[in-house]
Amino acid sequence: MKSDHLYNTPVMEEALPAVLMRVVSELHDVAYLIERIEPQLADLHPEAGQNTAERMMVLQGIDLAVQKARGLAEFLGHVTADMPEGWAVDVTTALNLVKLTDMQKALASPFLRAEHSQPINKAAGDFEAF
Repeated sequence: MKSDHLYNTPVMEEALPAVLMRVVSELHDVAYLIERIEPQLADLHPEAGQNTAERMMVLQGIDLAVQKARGLAEFLGHVTADMPEGWAVDVTTALNLVKLTDMQKALASPFLRAEHSQPINKAAGDFEAF
């Protein structure tokens, strides 16, 4: 049994390839952000020694996370390339599950971004407060 608010929610149907390409862009952004963290973590506590087993496992885990995010993005990109443009999907429920407002806006936007959303030119320590 569905509640009444689900029946009254407007349906946001979009072309599935366009939605998937926005997900691809977000995955590339995630990989980029993780990759930026890696050098800072490698420089933490140099007195502990560069090649401790735990340090190496953490750095390898970060590298693996970057590779997986990029691999998923490439996989989705290739699957999407052969997908008919006429396929549509209702993204209403999925967008309600996304908690980060910027990501929700990026995924909801019907316009594809040519570049990734993360600014490359911001200096370390720059941030936007809520």
